Amino acid sequence: MRNRIIIFMAILSFSFANAQEKISLSLEDAQKYALEHNRTLKNASLEFQKAEASRWQSIATMLPQISASAEYDNMFGYKMDLGEFQISMPNSITYGATASVALSGAQVVAVQIKDISKKMADISQQQTEQQVTDQVKTLYYSALVLEKTAALLEENLKNLQKLLVFTQKSVDVGMAEQTDADIISVQVASMKTNVNATRRSLEMAYNSLRLQLGLDVDTNIELTQSIDELMGVDSSLAILNSSFDPENNFDFQLMQQNLQLAKKQVSAQKWAYAPSLTAFYQYTQKEYMSDEATMNSTPPNMFGVSLSIPIFSGGSRKKAVKEAALNFQQQLNTYEDTRESLIIQHRQLVYNLKSNFETYETQLQNLKVVQRLFDNIARKYEQGVASSLDVTNAGSDLIDAQNSYVQALLQVVNARIELEQLLNVDNEN
Repeated sequence: MRNRIIIFMAILSFSFANAQEKISLSLEDAQKYALEHNRTLKNASLEFQKAEASRWQSIATMLPQISASAEYDNMFGYKMDLGEFQISMPNSITYGATASVALSGAQVVAVQIKDISKKMADISQQQTEQQVTDQVKTLYYSALVLEKTAALLEENLKNLQKLLVFTQKSVDVGMAEQTDADIISVQVASMKTNVNATRRSLEMAYNSLRLQLGLDVDTNIELTQSIDELMGVDSSLAILNSSFDPENNFDFQLMQQNLQLAKKQVSAQKWAYAPSLTAFYQYTQKEYMSDEATMNSTPPNMFGVSLSIPIFSGGSRKKAVKEAALNFQQQLNTYEDTRESLIIQHRQLVYNLKSNFETYETQLQNLKVVQRLFDNIARKYEQGVASSLDVTNAGSDLIDAQNSYVQALLQVVNARIELEQLLNVDNEN
């Protein structure tokens, strides 16, 4: 009885473990899950934290720096010979603290540069989030398209297998030639190959989706939305009416920060001409480990200020400023080119989406027509009106139509995602 209970509990545990390996996701759920678990996005978040830490390091250089020290001296009974008399050098302990602060314009500019770097890390993180969600969307659509393609091919395979059985029976009773059965048999084998290839491509899509979601490779993913649900005409074409503002594009935002960074570099090089100020305060106390009177030449308090003024550097500072100014001009030219290229890119992507959607609608209608034609040829073949060659040709046409439909559908998806990425918008579908 005890063994039965143990076996029963083991079965329950195994079933629960398997249940834990399945996850059902809508497109929106998949995108949210990726934002929480995608490893590339985690690295982008760490990069932002590194930029924040680097910024505080620069700020810390302008804050007071405080250090403490302690020193023990043992002269082993040494006596200083001063001619007529000798002075014993007793053991001593010296301890103290020093506070200093250094200020220069270059430090201020360095902090400003770190601020820009932090902003760039923040923009890069947001861009990575967009790229991850877009990649999840592409893979989600791809998996749905491949699922639908596999279903269409498997339905065609069933129809061809029925025709093969019918043909073979006709051959057996002498109503058809064996070559007719052979021709359809080849068509069946070809269809099986297409089904298997589609299934392998589907598994690759799921593996890529698992990687984007940060899931274990053995996790079973169930997609809860269909391709027909997501491919609404209104939602696909509504984005065409969206106005384009380059300021919302992440690439353009990064270019703006690069421009500001180049400008600050010019300021940083100019500050090399400016003086720097350093102030310090030092407290020191020295205690002798002897009862004898001992001369103490260590002052307990000390304050100092130093001003460093650069005078001549052989022209290196002047050339450094010129180099930074030339780099800023280059960034300014790139900035203007980027703005214009993004506007042109927007127009091209709008054209691509319109064109691809028109192609998709045409291929969808073509698929319906070719499917009806294949079904009609199959019925005629069973009635003895059409030949096996007609069935083979109709089957090949159907496969071509399905492939063209799938390609057109994926082109619409990709064009739509590219346009959304450029506009920096996130549609629900």
